[in-house]
Amino acid sequence: MNKALDNVRAEETSRMKREGRAPVLKKSRWLLLRHSQNLGADQHFRLRDLLRYNLKTVRAYLLKEAFQQLWDYNSPAWAGKFLDEWCRQTMRSRIEPMKKIARSLRTHRELILNYFRAQKLLSSGVVEGLNNKAKVTMRKSYGFRTYRVLELALYHSLGKLPEPESTHDFF
Repeated sequence: MNKALDNVRAEETSRMKREGRAPVLKKSRWLLLRHSQNLGADQHFRLRDLLRYNLKTVRAYLLKEAFQQLWDYNSPAWAGKFLDEWCRQTMRSRIEPMKKIARSLRTHRELILNYFRAQKLLSSGVVEGLNNKAKVTMRKSYGFRTYRVLELALYHSLGKLPEPESTHDFF
C-alpha cells in the first residue's frame, strides 16, 4: 500500500510541477509513508497542514490509514464487512494504484479472513522467516556444483545441524 501511495505522490508532484503550481508535496514522502502514531509533534503539524489540500495523494493517504482499522476487528464477519466497504470506497476513488490494491484484496478476501477465523493466532511470519533463510543459504551456495551439496547446506542452516569438525580445518 505504501508503494501505491508513493506512486500517487510522485505522479502528482510531477504533474503539479509541469503545471507550474506550488510544490505542496515537496519533502513529504516519509511523512506520508509512516504510520501516524510514529510521527513527531512537528511532523503532526506538517501532516495536518498537508491534509487540508484536496489532492489525490491526500485521499490515498486517508485510504491507507483507514485500512489499518481492519486489524482491530476480531470477528471475521465484521472484518469482511469492513474489507468490502473499504474496497468499494477505494474503487470509487479513481486512484488507480489504490484500485489495484483493492482488486487484489477482493481476490484474496477469503484468505485474509482466515486470519480472523484463526483468532489472530496464526501468522505466516515463521514461514516467511524460513523462506528468507533458505534464500540466503542458496545465495551463499552458488559455487556448489551439485544439488546434493545445496540440499545438505539447507539441512544445516534450516535444521541447525552441527557442522563436522573437519569443516573449518585448513591444511
